[in-house]
Amino acid sequence: QPASAQVAFQTGQNVSPAFEGWEENDDGSFNLVFGYMNRNWREQLDVPIGPGNNISPGSADQGQPTHLLPRRNRYVFKVRVPADFGDKELVWTLTTAGKTEAAYGTLRQDYRLDYMVIASETGALGIGVSTEESRANVPPTITLVGDPMRRAMVGQPVTLVARITDDDLPRFRPRTARPPGDGPPKLSAMQLRPPIRFTVAKVNGLHLSWFVFRGDGEVGFDPPQIKTWEDTRTGANSPWSPLFSMPAPPEDGEWTIQVTFDQPGTYMLRERDLNRPL
Repeated sequence: QPASAQVAFQTGQNVSPAFEGWEENDDGSFNLVFGYMNRNWREQLDVPIGPGNNISPGSADQGQPTHLLPRRNRYVFKVRVPADFGDKELVWTLTTAGKTEAAYGTLRQDYRLDYMVIASETGALGIGVSTEESRANVPPTITLVGDPMRRAMVGQPVTLVARITDDDLPRFRPRTARPPGDGPPKLSAMQLRPPIRFTVAKVNGLHLSWFVFRGDGEVGFDPPQIKTWEDTRTGANSPWSPLFSMPAPPEDGEWTIQVTFDQPGTYMLRERDLNRPL
């Protein structure tokens, strides 16, 4: 493999849209599920709806993000298609860093999604490994307390409260947080071992994180949010990072944060339950 393929870029690279698969709804319609891969480790890109960010056929805006976080972001949004979609394709096209790439949504059988597939792909389960508890798991219910539409002043924090109701499945053994020390963190023999699996590994546990889905300005979150993108670097505030410890959920099941915007505009924030990828 050429050395250039090993370089980790901070900025300047493009974003590739990704088709993750499809789900069937109770009424016979389908959801085509998309994500993306931002090849940058730091740069977040804003690509407005239009020639550089569109879905076809149909309206150019079908709910895709315009603010693209770093690295791999799986199962980010879904587009509902009718029961008679058949062998048609739905195409998400992105142009970033001078490159145009497209993801093709289809109902091919090998793209069918279920919880076991999603959990394996995101690292919540080992490949091909499941239990009776994990198969019985149903997604939690997330409720935003208050009006989903808010008006804010630049620089003045807005309080957001979200409530999660969960079935407590599957049950995870919490990872004990390491006490802070004077020197660099010490990795165990297991953490130093080269990867032996094809997917990322993830620390599991119930938690909710907010992220920017659309909006050009800087958005500040207090407290800082656990990352929803796959930051695998040691010490990152990410469930895919070595040494990460998932904090205990609030006893009342309500997550409260302060959000601050640095410039006027229309923003769309989304929350993600880190117990389940969708």
